[in-house]
Amino acid sequence: MRPEDKETLGLYLHVPFCVRKCPYCDFYSRKPGQGDEKRYVAALMKHLEQTAPRAAGYEVDTVYFGGGTPTLLPREDLAALLACVRRHYRLTRSAEISVECNPVTGSDNLFRGLFAAGFNRVSVGLQSADDAELGALGRPHDFRAFLETMRGLAAAGFTNVNVDVMFGIPGQTQESFGRTLDAVVSLAPAHVSAYGLRIEPDTPFAARDDLCLPDDDATADLQALCAARLTAAGYLHYEVSNYAKSGRACRHNLRYWKGLPYLGFGPGAHSYFGGERYAFSRDTAAYIAAVEKGAEPPLSERETVTGKNAQDEYVMLRMRLFEGVDEADFKTRFGVSFEDCYGPFDRLISAGYLCRAGGRTRFTERGMYVSNAVLSEWLDFGKGE
Repeated sequence: MRPEDKETLGLYLHVPFCVRKCPYCDFYSRKPGQGDEKRYVAALMKHLEQTAPRAAGYEVDTVYFGGGTPTLLPREDLAALLACVRRHYRLTRSAEISVECNPVTGSDNLFRGLFAAGFNRVSVGLQSADDAELGALGRPHDFRAFLETMRGLAAAGFTNVNVDVMFGIPGQTQESFGRTLDAVVSLAPAHVSAYGLRIEPDTPFAARDDLCLPDDDATADLQALCAARLTAAGYLHYEVSNYAKSGRACRHNLRYWKGLPYLGFGPGAHSYFGGERYAFSRDTAAYIAAVEKGAEPPLSERETVTGKNAQDEYVMLRMRLFEGVDEADFKTRFGVSFEDCYGPFDRLISAGYLCRAGGRTRFTERGMYVSNAVLSEWLDFGKGE
């Protein structure tokens, strides 16, 4: 195989440390301060080195540091982790290298160090420009800290910045969410991610019965407001929860939605590689102990994706994108017609939920609001086999 023919690969590095655990969050994270941060960074580096031979036939074109809050680590540790990737993997010159940042962890010194180390994309968790709503979410920052973070990132040289916002927050209104969107648009970030609040099992929010949450219709109205405001400001709504300026779609996340391979590192990290999906157990101590012994960290799940499961997964992920399913590609991959498997589509097209044009089937903007209901009818993940 010639070097220019190598397949591409993404890497995800999980940093399971947070300033404090937000009451709605079910990602694997915990407060730092138990004395194992340095051991954890060393374990990540060792695991990257141990896994590198599996990726010898690939070029790495996306690296994503997620969490948790990666920017809780010193800039020297983040730089060392990225340098480890460069030593052991074939990183392309144009690779997208992202790091998530909570505004309370940012500083000019940190941002300058990250930029000098080669990071070129930062995802900032704003959620809301309303301090009362941030308090309702249990966020550790206020809007002023976010503005200072955005100023520091621009001063350091970052031009590819994502801002996370949230709708469906307790007490949020159309007016307050509109103000958040206006505040974000005024800063012109390259990318905006807009997520609806979900009450996940086993979180503090799930145990409360006093949350004043919008109903489904109000939530759909907030989602529609977001799409209208951001598209009017020049953002392409390219995935159900994501908007980007031209050429600024998140390349790493597109790997997930297009079923491209990626390797995850750290407790709770997921991978898709060689047709297999697996995830490491959500246990930092067990992860460190295994890697230090030269063993593979314990897994919480492992599945080889084949047959009808592979077909349903392809549809589920591609239909999250506004480009939808390429029907010719679907038939080449699976040997059957997309409509024969999941149609007929006439009812959904007539209702304005689905569009077929240019050899593609996709959800309309309106259809995205009911996409989960439609997909639940289409997909059975092999149950009928």
